Amino acid sequence: MLTRLRVNGFKNLIHMDLHFGPFTCIAGANAVGKSNLFDAILFLRSLMDAPIMDAAMAVREEGGSVSDIRHLFTQMETDGYLPIELEAEMLVPDTGSDYLDQPAEAKTTFLVYRLELRYRPPAGNVSRPRIELVEERLEYVKKGEAHAHLPFQHKVKWRDSVVKGRRTSPYISTETQEDGAQVVKLHPDSSTGGGRARLFQAEKLPRTVLSTVNAQESPTAVLARQEMLSWRLLQLEPVALRAPDGFDAPPRLASNGAHLPATLFRLSQEQAGHDSGHPVPEKNGERVLTQIANRLSELIDQVGRVAIDRDDKRELSTLLLTDRYGTELPAKALSDGTLRFLALASIEIDPTLTGLICMEEPENGIHPERIGAMLRLLQDIVVDPELPIGDDNPLRQVIINTHSPVVVSQVPDDTLVFAVPEQQAVGDSLIKGVSFRGLSETWRTKAANRAVIAKGQALSFLQPIAEKGDPERKGADRRVMDREDMVQLRLPL
Repeated sequence: MLTRLRVNGFKNLIHMDLHFGPFTCIAGANAVGKSNLFDAILFLRSLMDAPIMDAAMAVREEGGSVSDIRHLFTQMETDGYLPIELEAEMLVPDTGSDYLDQPAEAKTTFLVYRLELRYRPPAGNVSRPRIELVEERLEYVKKGEAHAHLPFQHKVKWRDSVVKGRRTSPYISTETQEDGAQVVKLHPDSSTGGGRARLFQAEKLPRTVLSTVNAQESPTAVLARQEMLSWRLLQLEPVALRAPDGFDAPPRLASNGAHLPATLFRLSQEQAGHDSGHPVPEKNGERVLTQIANRLSELIDQVGRVAIDRDDKRELSTLLLTDRYGTELPAKALSDGTLRFLALASIEIDPTLTGLICMEEPENGIHPERIGAMLRLLQDIVVDPELPIGDDNPLRQVIINTHSPVVVSQVPDDTLVFAVPEQQAVGDSLIKGVSFRGLSETWRTKAANRAVIAKGQALSFLQPIAEKGDPERKGADRRVMDREDMVQLRLPL
């Protein structure tokens, strides 16, 4: 779970410092920088599984393509680039495994990962620009200090279930040698911090040290890496959601929504097997699908049942929705919004899916009157900080972004963060950046001491139409807002 993120020098994110609770909604106009926040999170994720240059090339540029790694860096007026500084505070699971499936157990579970990267232009025999690692650290938050680092409302019993262990030394540190070279140290993962650290010349590293760790020498670092690898951007695509699955398809929902039939079938069988204590026939296990259908009824009317049709001859699984009149509708006949809702409903009941889910504009494809149902589902997906974590309360969080006034008006006020453009002074340069601000009298602006958005700026999200109606418009030129019978329904400008 990502509890705090500091970013400087990444795209237009300058001196950004933002706390996250279980559910966070980022609201802002188009192109203000909301997606850059997601890109920073996903860049950290990619650095856990790929060389630095590959991770940089995987980050989307405006328009969806990548042509030059310089687009990641904040450019100064002098044509120089700020280094990218990333710092993530996170809660990690206390057990897990590495990429060789070797078991790992964390010494501490509240960690801070810091990284600094620098742009190096072509020079000498090097014909291509590169990104150089300057600093890397993995440290811990003491259990006695955890409350100050978790400003959102939560119960002590929840905090005690996620913050465990103690440590007296860092897991990864960086030191400057006498010649000015930076050395990254991977320290032994023992409670005393004893033993000899492995040393790495920072400027020669093609990838982060954290991306190379294994459970035998650094189990806590492995779990930090696995936590960041669980962060993902959910981009539910209608084509992927409608596709049937082969019997051998992965039974896990992909980031684009693929394998929804296989996922629902797996969940139904797991639940049925859990209830009975032994494997069950495929026709059983209806409890999960009934739960999904009940949830879907909050979005659309006349939902009868959700089922998975298993075609043994073709070895295909297909999602079917039956209405209250008995009409069967395959996935290809369902609306985009219905399919997205079904995918999120499957996430809600899947205890194996943990970590951070980022989602852009979840209101897409949903009628304005039913957006509330989508928001309730997203908030039900996340961990409940009132209860200890477990199979029925997995450590899972959601961050969404939006520019919809309907979404802004319906999310809880302490979950809302406004992204507003703001000029940032960096040295002698004035850079067009973005500021993240909360509403007054919420934990974000009180306990976390974050900036407060001006009331006028907040109201602009709720009253986005600044233009008044024109009663002179007639006939085909008359807009809805020009109708006299609609005037009294509009909020005053």
